[in-house]
Amino acid sequence: MSRTLAIAASLWLAAVVSTAAVPAQTGWVAPDAEKAQKSPLPADQRYVEQGEKLAKLSCAPCHGQLGKGDGAAAIALALKPADWTSAPVQRESDGELFWKISTGRGPMPAWRHIPENERWALIQYIRSLKGK
Repeated sequence: MSRTLAIAASLWLAAVVSTAAVPAQTGWVAPDAEKAQKSPLPADQRYVEQGEKLAKLSCAPCHGQLGKGDGAAAIALALKPADWTSAPVQRESDGELFWKISTGRGPMPAWRHIPENERWALIQYIRSLKGK
């Protein structure tokens, strides 16, 4: 391996390692009015399944197949995707999650173009991941 290639590889590895410790969604706080929103969907397995389909299609590249924030694209992101199974995410209100999904931030795109009921179904799916 040439010296230049070795240096480039070392710099790339340092960049990856330095971003690995960046916490997910640090300081991302929903407005109080949004926090109070309640899901209009009843707790029902069909909505969990609908949300899972959306997650696998649209969210898995960053959040991973199991919602742990370890998708293939996550390694390239300075701001790491949230681990949906984590206690901090599970403690957020439905309204907070809905607002974050809808508005996005940094590498997290805004998903306002997804119908509201589908975004609420995604939250049902995220709730189903508690403790996994």
